[in-house]
Amino acid sequence: MVIIMEKYEISAPGRVEIGGNHTDHQHGPVLAAAVDLEIKCTAAPNNSSTVSISNEQYGSLSIDLSDLTIREGEKETTAALVRGVAAWFSQRGHNIGGFDATVSSTIPVGSGLSSSAAFEVLIGNVFKELFGACVTPLEIAVAGRYAENVYFGKPCGLMDQAASSFGGLNLIDFADPENIIVTPVKARLEGYEMCVVETGGSHADLTGEYAAIPQEMKSVANHFGYDYLNDLPPETFFSSIEKLRSAELSDRAILRAIHFFAERTRAKKQAVALDSGDTSEFLYLVNESGRSSLAYLQNVFTPHSPKDQGLTIALALSEKLLSGKGAWRVHGGGFAGTILAFVPLDIKEEYRKQMSVVFGENSCHFLNINYK
Repeated sequence: MVIIMEKYEISAPGRVEIGGNHTDHQHGPVLAAAVDLEIKCTAAPNNSSTVSISNEQYGSLSIDLSDLTIREGEKETTAALVRGVAAWFSQRGHNIGGFDATVSSTIPVGSGLSSSAAFEVLIGNVFKELFGACVTPLEIAVAGRYAENVYFGKPCGLMDQAASSFGGLNLIDFADPENIIVTPVKARLEGYEMCVVETGGSHADLTGEYAAIPQEMKSVANHFGYDYLNDLPPETFFSSIEKLRSAELSDRAILRAIHFFAERTRAKKQAVALDSGDTSEFLYLVNESGRSSLAYLQNVFTPHSPKDQGLTIALALSEKLLSGKGAWRVHGGGFAGTILAFVPLDIKEEYRKQMSVVFGENSCHFLNINYK
């Protein structure tokens, strides 16, 4: 007898970070949106313990779920993400099993739109749909972060996965990481379009730079007996900067803490500005976020490679083209990769043309929010 398994069409969107640059890992808020680029698959259970994925962009892979232990040789691979999500589901008593899937994506890899987080959310939704796991969008996001942190080996917060899993535009507050608060922001930014610009920088050998940001922020919180900056009263911090320097905390750690305290407030103000229709205030706050990342967070380029400053150039060009008209900021983790700009529709093509001359024909990705 031939048993025909039901096939499921499942997808997960990419995301943009609009406000809250490097605040989530310190339990601060972020303003993030799912976008109209996505990863999708056709999947069906196969009555085995093997996950077989055929991917148009990266070829095929096969993962045996009978062994869910961490594999050092799998670090930083797609297989690690699948095994990690499966392990999270299994550890909590959810049914998992093998499946066959054909995956395709419109999210450009390395574009800062979180193709990896979208893939993790996709796999979580596959396990949910195919095997009946009763999980929430938040739990699917947590499973993705677990896979990326523990199995893939990249330290990250929960923003990327949560933005993809919940969809739409949301203010996500991580003050209580076990009970994050997701507040939808329904406002549209009329007359502008988001643009993520790829600057062509490589993320290779940058894991240490990314990891240093939460480590340095935590070093400031730890000095006062807290685990995360969000728990530290800002007045306590600002009245103690001289003592922090005497305690031999690095100046960069102190500056990154200064960024955090202002940035968590900005993210909330951005949501309020959008809800109230105050476009000028929103754009002002986006630019302030960008300036803070450049001056205080210092994640626009790495001091180990000062000759490579594609992000800085992209921000400078955006300021020249958009000053008084739009907004621009570093996007996501920083150091290499992308910036985010809010471009008036009447100069959209001119902005695309000027940025493409410097960063390449397909460097600009104009995006819309994917409201569920």
